[in-house]
Amino acid sequence: MSETAIATIDANIDKDQPLRDDIRLLGRLLGDTVREQEGEECFGVVERVRQASVRFNRDDDASAGREMAEILNGLPRDTVVSVVRAFSYFLHLANIAEDQHHIRRNRDHAIAGSPPREGTLPHALDRLEKAGVGTGRLAEVLEIALVSPVLTAHPTEVQRKSILGLEHKVAALLDARDRSRLTPEEAAENAEALQAAILTLWRTRMLRPQRLAVIDEVKNGISYYTDTFFAELPKLYCRFEDLLARRYPDRGWRLPPFFRIGSWIGGDRDGNPFVTAPILREAVRRQSAAAFDHYLSEIHELGGELPLSKLLKDVSPELAELAARSPDTSPHREDEPFRRALSGIYARTAATARVLDQHEALRHAVADAEPYGAATELLADLEVLAAALKAMGAARLANGRVRRLIKAVQVFGFHLAPIDLRQNSDVHERTVGELLAVAGRCADYKALAEDERIALLAEEIASPRPLRSPFHGYSEETAGELAILDAAREIRRTYGAAALPNCIISKTDGASDLLEVALLLKESGLLVPGTAPKLAMNIIPLFETIGDLRQAPATMGRLFALPVWRALVASRDDEQEVMLGYSDSNKDGGFLTSGWELYKAEIELAKLFATHKVRLRLFHGRGGSVGRGGGPSYQAILAQPAGAVSGQIRITEQGEVIASKYSNPDVGRRNLEVLTAATLEATLLDVENDVEPAEAFYDAMERLSQLAFGAYRGLVYETPGFTQYFRQATPISEISTLNIGSRPASRTKSDRIEDLRAIPWVFSWAQCRLMLPGWYGFGSAVDAWLAERPDGLELLQRMHRAWPFFRMLLSNMDMVLAKSDLAIAARYAELVENAELRDRIFGRIRDEWHLTKRHLLAITGQSDFLAENPLLVRSIRNRFPYMDPLNHVQIELLRRHRGGSGDERVKRGILMSINGVAAGLRNSG
Repeated sequence: MSETAIATIDANIDKDQPLRDDIRLLGRLLGDTVREQEGEECFGVVERVRQASVRFNRDDDASAGREMAEILNGLPRDTVVSVVRAFSYFLHLANIAEDQHHIRRNRDHAIAGSPPREGTLPHALDRLEKAGVGTGRLAEVLEIALVSPVLTAHPTEVQRKSILGLEHKVAALLDARDRSRLTPEEAAENAEALQAAILTLWRTRMLRPQRLAVIDEVKNGISYYTDTFFAELPKLYCRFEDLLARRYPDRGWRLPPFFRIGSWIGGDRDGNPFVTAPILREAVRRQSAAAFDHYLSEIHELGGELPLSKLLKDVSPELAELAARSPDTSPHREDEPFRRALSGIYARTAATARVLDQHEALRHAVADAEPYGAATELLADLEVLAAALKAMGAARLANGRVRRLIKAVQVFGFHLAPIDLRQNSDVHERTVGELLAVAGRCADYKALAEDERIALLAEEIASPRPLRSPFHGYSEETAGELAILDAAREIRRTYGAAALPNCIISKTDGASDLLEVALLLKESGLLVPGTAPKLAMNIIPLFETIGDLRQAPATMGRLFALPVWRALVASRDDEQEVMLGYSDSNKDGGFLTSGWELYKAEIELAKLFATHKVRLRLFHGRGGSVGRGGGPSYQAILAQPAGAVSGQIRITEQGEVIASKYSNPDVGRRNLEVLTAATLEATLLDVENDVEPAEAFYDAMERLSQLAFGAYRGLVYETPGFTQYFRQATPISEISTLNIGSRPASRTKSDRIEDLRAIPWVFSWAQCRLMLPGWYGFGSAVDAWLAERPDGLELLQRMHRAWPFFRMLLSNMDMVLAKSDLAIAARYAELVENAELRDRIFGRIRDEWHLTKRHLLAITGQSDFLAENPLLVRSIRNRFPYMDPLNHVQIELLRRHRGGSGDERVKRGILMSINGVAAGLRNSG
């Protein structure tokens, strides 16, 4: 660890004391639970292993490492499972304590009145003012803005919802200790409640017995609205409006609903055969019912908050009329127009939920009422309430729950969250091919060249004649695709267009892929042809591989040159969304090349779209881990090239990242604000052009990418036996059996790495502590480049200082390398049966790791990893002593399992250790 990092940690020693106290408290309570539930002998084993591991990590004491291994190797299998559970739960509890400490520090910062922190809205507005951005320009951007984190169902969340719920309880109890001055009796009660929560955790099954169904994923996704989004998103709008009003009082600020939470859950069919038309309908219905439950609860609470009498103050004619229409005829509320109006609003909202979702309100309405025809009608009634309160001098009441409810209805509507439909281009190709063949239009569509496909599809899209025949039975796949789009048409008619706005095409590699979807939408009534065609849904290409990213600008340029496509884009307000895939491009070409090709694609797309006068919206398919394009959101958004954000951005949030960002309301509030602030800054500040002449930087990056690509592909795809090494040196096979999602681990029944999904690919390398997808190839690339240009180090150092993109790449790589551990990875390599293969491949990986570390530190000027990130240094220092025993046990259990052990306890222990290591790394894939 560098002297700078140590000095910074020492400076923060008092600030971090509450964190150490919390970790010590939770660790003691967990230890008491293990002793109480498993016996003194088991507790003694856990404590001896812990102490040995701490000595090994703190003092680099090899004898302590051997002691830890000897203890663990000699344990009975039941005790092994208890040890795994103990260390796993400690890491979960440490995560809770760290999150709580971040909340505590943020509150202390705000209470002290310190300057606004980076990533907050006040900080963003300070930067805009300093740069001379006027309020008119800011208002223009907010009017067209869209900030949308999109929850996906990708299977990386290893925690059961029951476990997460108990962890939330622990967090709430820690928070109560923080925010209240507890009497000794209250402190004892709090500690007892913590002990009870930890006991419940210990006695709750850690693993799911069955794979999640899609509807289970839908329910899990909805729970984050209950936990965070229903409360925090309306508050974000209100705080932002108030902040703008204070800073710029001469302008009225009423923010449009620019921040929306999106979802793929229930609509993502790519590789998931379980997402069907009935599932899509049920997903929308459940989402809608959740929105209505929130509205009904808030309306009920408002009834208790607004017992205002017209005998004391007259109300507006509009409110009087709303109260008069209410079915509430109770004489006890005759002089309370707000309550009567709210009774009527409640009755109409309950009726709407019944009609739309067959969902009954928890509390019965006073009488039957006419349902609302659209969310705008409910919104209008709530606006009457707010206006009436302001008119009678009670603006303070209007700015509370009423205002937040209005914001909620604006954002969530009657559908809660827009669901994206996603499918693979190969499926669209087969479906269109069958439709054309049955209609006698083209016997073998697949055999056509791209130009021939484009000409045929353009003609069919423009034609009012349908291809689909009600008198023909189609294949199961084609019938399923048509059924999904038919369901989409019905859902949009019922819930509004915002419920299903997008169709995403995975594996897009040509213009015909988008035209195929346009044709399918036409066949389902979602595209109306004619001289001025109307396209009902956005058609979004997803460019995933390195080759596809390189071709993305040409593909979109070819589309814009087609009159039929340009007319369709015009019908979508001259706006086109493009999705960029971080995960598969990384698996295809490696960390450095993936990042560079994404960056270049964004630059060229921005130029192309400007030429064609089409607004570009980029959808970033970022994962939680660096190996799938993850990393801090604020820095990632600001590192986008100029013109790539333009007020609009969508970003995937998946798996464990959703829980870590949004399950805690305080943490969720911070992450929502970060996305908003970063989008405004990236749009309105010319960060990219602050860089010194970019040509030299770009040339260097291009050559580095070429060299890194060769190194990465040379290992992963061109080294004989690498697939065998990967499957034996990582727990990929065992990960595939974890019941963490409805989607299979591979797209096809194949052992090829090309067919493996990016998520289990990264998950596996994380478990064996190599984190290879997040760094491999960089060291060889820099080494070869410096051989070509011996004076090049100074240029790379300037790039790191001046170029946000390059600095972010190296910062993410720094974090990944700090979390890796070659000694533990070497032990996983011992699982490879072929000694020559093991030594050859692990030797290359080990050499590349050292080379990468050397060049990274030379470029950044650091003496060790994370010299500028003492908080993460502290976190890693706290975690590794508890992760190492889990890795050790996992390796031994993998050896037994693969050796033919049929003991269910062995398999269960492996899966529990996977859970624990994922918790310790705070990213699973």
